[in-house]
Amino acid sequence: MSDTQTNLVKRVVIAGGGTAGWVAAAGLSHHLGPALEITLVESDTIGTVGVGEATIPTQRTFHAHLGLNEADFMKATGATFKLGIEFEGWLRPGHRYIHSFGTLGRHTWVAPFHHLWLHAKSRGYGGSLDDYCLELKAARAHKFYTAPDKSVLNYAYHLDATAYARFLRTFSEQKGVRRVEGLIEHVEQSGETGFIEALKLQSGERIEGDLFIDCTGFRGLLIEQALETGFDDWSDWLPMNAAVAAQSEATGPAIPYTRSIAHEGGWRWRIPLQHRVGNGIVFDSNHLDPDEAEKKLRDAIDGPLRTDPRLIRFRTGRRKRAWNKNCVALGLSGGFLEPLESTSIHLIQRGVADLVALFPYHGVTQELSDLFSRKMNRELEQVRDFLILHYKLNEREDSDFWRGRKAMDIPDTLAERIALFRDSAYAYHNCDELFLTDSWVQVMMGQGLAPTGWHAVGHMFPDDKLKGALDAQRAQIENAVSRLPAHDDFVRQYCPVTPT
Repeated sequence: MSDTQTNLVKRVVIAGGGTAGWVAAAGLSHHLGPALEITLVESDTIGTVGVGEATIPTQRTFHAHLGLNEADFMKATGATFKLGIEFEGWLRPGHRYIHSFGTLGRHTWVAPFHHLWLHAKSRGYGGSLDDYCLELKAARAHKFYTAPDKSVLNYAYHLDATAYARFLRTFSEQKGVRRVEGLIEHVEQSGETGFIEALKLQSGERIEGDLFIDCTGFRGLLIEQALETGFDDWSDWLPMNAAVAAQSEATGPAIPYTRSIAHEGGWRWRIPLQHRVGNGIVFDSNHLDPDEAEKKLRDAIDGPLRTDPRLIRFRTGRRKRAWNKNCVALGLSGGFLEPLESTSIHLIQRGVADLVALFPYHGVTQELSDLFSRKMNRELEQVRDFLILHYKLNEREDSDFWRGRKAMDIPDTLAERIALFRDSAYAYHNCDELFLTDSWVQVMMGQGLAPTGWHAVGHMFPDDKLKGALDAQRAQIENAVSRLPAHDDFVRQYCPVTPT
C-alpha cells in the first residue's frame, strides 16, 4: 500500500514538549522503553498553552499504569483534588448545578437509579437528586478524603500544567528519553512515499526517526504543515475561539471542584491550586471583544494577579486523521475541544494508550493508522456531543450568543440522546465512551431537561418501602460526608506543595 512503511519501527521522535509531549514520552518510555529509542525535541523559546489545569478521573488510571506516587505528583504540581464541576448560570442567570464524578444512588439491573427517583418525585417524596451522590455532597461541603486503595470517592485533580510537564520530563528522562533543545526548521519527507524521515533543526542537527509524534500545538507543524492532513471545523457547534487566562493569588481555602461561570458571551473558569488560582474567560470573539473579555476577567478575579492576562486564540475541531503516514498527532496538534469538561489531558493520555496498544513495531500500515484514527475520531465526537449539550439546553435570554446556542442545529447523535431522555428518561453510554450514564443525567437535568416519562420499575415497590430505602440512602451519604475532613486541611496534610 502507498501508506505502508515496511522497516522496523524503533526510533520514535516527539516534536514538541509541554503536557502532550511529556505525557507521550512518559507513556511510551514506561511501557515500551526497552524496545524503542525515544527522542523529544523542544525549545525553551517556544511557550506552551499551559492552562489545561483541571482533569478527570481517568488521569488516575494513567498514573497508576506508570506507577506514579500520588502524593509526590501532587506536591510537584501544587495539585488539589477535584470531585466535579459546578456550572453557574448555564441554564439561566442565578441557577447552578454540579456535574460530579460520582454515582447517582443505587442502580438496579432493570434501570438506573434516576428512574426510581423520578417515580418517587411523581409520588411526592424523594428529595433532590443531588442528595444521592456522595461526591456531589462532599463537593458542596468542601470535604475530601482518600487513602491508598481505600478511597470511596471518585476524583481527579487540579494541577499546574507547566509543573506537570516538568514532573513527567524527569520521569521520562529516568526511563531513557533523550531531550534535544532546538527549533524545528524543516520537516524532511521521502520523495517517494511522503513519510517523514527527519526533523532538521535551526542548529543544523538532523533528528531521524521511524515514527514521529506531533505535539507542536495548534501549529500542527508535522501533521498539517508538512503532511496537509486537513481539518474538520466544529465551530458551528462550538463557536468559542478565544480565551484570556491569568493566575492569581489564592484568597481562601481551595475547594474540591472547578467553577464554570457563564457570562453573556461564553463562560469563565476558576481552578483552585494549593499555591494559586487559575483563571480564564472563554468567549466567541464575534460576540465579545478580547479587550472587553480581559476586563471582565480582571473584574471577576478576587485576588492579586500573579501573571498578566494572556490571550489564546483557537478553533474547535479535529484533524481528518489523527495518524497520517508515519505521524501521530496528540494534543492540540490533533484537534481542540474547549476546556469545558476538562478533557484535554485525558484525550492526550487516551491517544498514548491507544498508540502503545497499536504500536507499529514491524512497520506503519494503513490498517493500523486507520484504526487509530477511527478510535480517536470516535472519542472526539462523543466528547463534542457532550460539550454541545451544555450550550443547546439553556434558557438564557440575555444575549444573542445564548439565544443562538439554543436555536442551533446539533449533530443527529446528540439530538437522539436528548429526545430519548426527554421522552423516557433513557440515558446511556457506549462501551468505549468517556462520559458515563450518570454524567449525561446530571448535565441534562442540570440544564433543565425534565423527562416526561420514565421506566416503570418504581411501580414494583410500595411507596413506604421505596421511601424508606431512599431516606436510608440519603442519610448514609449525609453521615459519610459529615465524617470527612475539610478538603483544604486534608491537602495540606497529605501533599503540601514545596514553596517556590
